[in-house]
Amino acid sequence: MGTGPERVVVFGATSAIAAEAAVIYAARGARLHLVGRNAEKLEGVASRCRRERAAGAEISTQAADFAELDDNAAVVASAVAALAGIDIALVAHGDLGDQLASERAFEDAEPILRVNFTSVVSLLVPLANHLESVRSGRIGVITSVAGERGRPRNYTYGAAKGALNVYLQGLRTRLYRSGVSVTTLKLGPVDSPMTRGHSKHLLFGKPESVARGIVRAIDARRPEAYLPAVWGAIMPLIKRVPEGLFQRLPFLSGR
Repeated sequence: MGTGPERVVVFGATSAIAAEAAVIYAARGARLHLVGRNAEKLEGVASRCRRERAAGAEISTQAADFAELDDNAAVVASAVAALAGIDIALVAHGDLGDQLASERAFEDAEPILRVNFTSVVSLLVPLANHLESVRSGRIGVITSVAGERGRPRNYTYGAAKGALNVYLQGLRTRLYRSGVSVTTLKLGPVDSPMTRGHSKHLLFGKPESVARGIVRAIDARRPEAYLPAVWGAIMPLIKRVPEGLFQRLPFLSGR
């Protein structure tokens, strides 16, 4: 990064968590480029950032549908042009989808896989190539603890996130010698519009605190971060439960 303000792009900036992260970056004076599907919501996030911004902070926006895979290289190129380069990129979009529908028909499974895996890769390919060419930068990508073990309630979504975790491992090692960091952000459930229909419990995070954790993890160039942090203790235990026992425990294997 140069001596000027951080140049930060947020893909999926209208999600509750990404919006909070954008506000944090604005408050510390970053030049922000916010990308999201809904132009009206995007402007709402930009307005919040403008209210909170420190001196020197600049905010620009771009509407894009990441499910349109062939357009995403141009989306990244537009972000690079808008900021005159990128120091930090946060990829934050995703969708739980309808698990039951995804079990009945591939036409319902495919959009979940596309939004949560393929569309992310279609952004990461040009993004990684750009940062590798300039030999600097930080990438943070939101995945999920659902990608750590398949459960009946969300295994289509979890499969996409699990594939993304593996992709990010390889990308992180590829970019290491170029000085580019890749942080996998493994989120547990968060009390946000994405989980509006879910019963809440004590392990649910809040968008504000999760966003602060995301920014800290990217700043520290951590390879992986569980957020809320308690999931870093929980998931290794869940992954070690033998499958025969896992299937007999309703709180793990239930819908």
